[in-house]
Amino acid sequence: MADKSMKAMQEEVDAYISQFKEGYFSPLAMLARMSEEVGELAREVNHQFGEKPKKSTEADNSIELELGDILFITICFANSLGIELTEAHDRVMHKFQTRDADRWTKKNT
Repeated sequence: MADKSMKAMQEEVDAYISQFKEGYFSPLAMLARMSEEVGELAREVNHQFGEKPKKSTEADNSIELELGDILFITICFANSLGIELTEAHDRVMHKFQTRDADRWTKKNT
């Protein structure tokens, strides 16, 4: 499978959401949904790496699928607010590369 650009993912999600009359949820509803998805990710991480094993009756989810859900809702959130995520990523990376340039111990290359 070829790698998709963030722009392509945003367009794909928009095409999916645009087929429904309801369209995107409100920003507050999306934030609530994002919080739910992060909670589901936390649960999966806790099952896999923590002290709480999964019950035999619990659904077989995965960290990968939960991260995918978070990516989907993040893209929905950005699309609804007209935010281009590649631009947002570039701005955040610049912030980390400048503000935190000497914060961590670099590996010897």
